Amino acid sequence: MAEVTAGQEESFDSLLRRFNKKVQQDGILSELRRHEFYEKPSVQRKRKAAAKRRGTAKSTRARVTRK
Repeated sequence: MAEVTAGQEESFDSLLRRFNKKVQQDGILSELRRHEFYEKPSVQRKRKAAAKRRGTAKSTRARVTRK
C-alpha cells in the first residue's frame, strides 16, 4: 500500500502529486489492470516472454554503449 505523510505547510496538490508518483513507482495500477480480467495461461507465458526479450534487448544495448 502506498503511503505518504504530509509535511509542514505542504499543499494538498503537492501531496497528491507525491502520492501519484509513489503509486506509479510501486506498480499498483498496472497490477490492478492486469488482474481486471482473466488471462489465459498461454497469454501469460507470451507476455512474460515478451517482457524478458525487452529486458534482454535493453541490457544488450546498455553493454554496447558502455564500451
